[in-house]
Amino acid sequence: MNNIVTTQRYLELDALRGFAVMGILLMNIVGFSMPEMAYISPAVYGGTDLPDTVTWALSYIFVNGKMRGLFTILFGASMMLIVERAQANGEDPARVHFPRMAWLAIFGLAHFFLLWAGDILFLYAAVGCIAYFLRNLTADELLRRALLIFSLGFIGYSVMFGSLLYMEYQASLPGTSAAGIENVEQVIAGFRSSGDAISADITLHQSGFSPIFLDKIQNDLFGPIILLAYNLAETLPLMMVGMALYKNGFITGQWTSERYRRVGIWSTAIGMVILTAIAIGLIYSNFAMLLMVNASYAWNLPSQMLMTIGYAALLIGLIRTFRESAWITRIAAVGRAAFTNYLGTSLLMTFIFYGWGLGLYGAIGRAELYLFVLGAWALMLLWSRPWLMRFRYGPLEWLWRSLAKGQAQAMRL
Repeated sequence: MNNIVTTQRYLELDALRGFAVMGILLMNIVGFSMPEMAYISPAVYGGTDLPDTVTWALSYIFVNGKMRGLFTILFGASMMLIVERAQANGEDPARVHFPRMAWLAIFGLAHFFLLWAGDILFLYAAVGCIAYFLRNLTADELLRRALLIFSLGFIGYSVMFGSLLYMEYQASLPGTSAAGIENVEQVIAGFRSSGDAISADITLHQSGFSPIFLDKIQNDLFGPIILLAYNLAETLPLMMVGMALYKNGFITGQWTSERYRRVGIWSTAIGMVILTAIAIGLIYSNFAMLLMVNASYAWNLPSQMLMTIGYAALLIGLIRTFRESAWITRIAAVGRAAFTNYLGTSLLMTFIFYGWGLGLYGAIGRAELYLFVLGAWALMLLWSRPWLMRFRYGPLEWLWRSLAKGQAQAMRL
């Protein structure tokens, strides 16, 4: 019986992970190819003509934060699955979990400094260490505590970024000193990035490997820690939701089709309506920078959470309906090799856009970037299944597993 528990795979988990690792590139492609703040606003870089504005709006409403959120939920669910398997095999789950997180953190740091500053692996490793201590809570307890932490984080982000709007309002009042106005303008300029700063960023990323690496060491040495501190209040609740959804059977396809449909439609629709209203307001504001910052870092969070859960429900319904189809099988294979596909995508995209490769950084329009996304998706779908028909794990999955266990794992089927 233990062998069944140890080797069982859930198609829902694998395929959801496949959708997530493919979908996350829809947003990351901007980070790979343009200055950082272009991710927040098309007015900073990338253009605000109709195709680029529509592309930004669709990304903001339907993608931004949702695929990363889905990835985070799945990380929490997978953590619970691994803990259960360890216990079923008579292993100490802590001795299984923490080496995995330690090596994941090392992979994340290497990813950050050697490839791309948008790494989430170090974040997941650190938060995964915290989430482990919540593993014995019931599904309901996990959901209640996740909601509390998420709500406190949302309030904190809203106050922090909302205070910038208040500063801007104060500076607009009659009698405001020149020094006060200048202070607000400096704050706004820090988010907007000057033309010189953008030119310097493009020049840097169109240069070779060494200048990019040295710039991170000199100017962003504590980037992974800062990312952890900033994202903890969002990432930990999402991971806890994933743990809860594993415990209550949601993520493994054990709910009724009607229940998935109801959760999926309502959660997605409510979030979509709110984000559509925000996006329209931002477009009519001509992408006012502090509004863009608030809309990207605070106002979007509740809707992102709703839509992430809604997407998970709708996708599980889709997976159940087409579970025997070849395309679901291929997407599930992408999910089984998600670690390799995630890091492989970073290698491919930095090669395309950075100066040590093709040097296209800053040279491709926002709308045109999605041709590269389609190409990356095709590669993921083409290689993952044939590989897994011959081997137990993806290449980096095997390496991670072998390092965590302290010995090379059997690879061939």
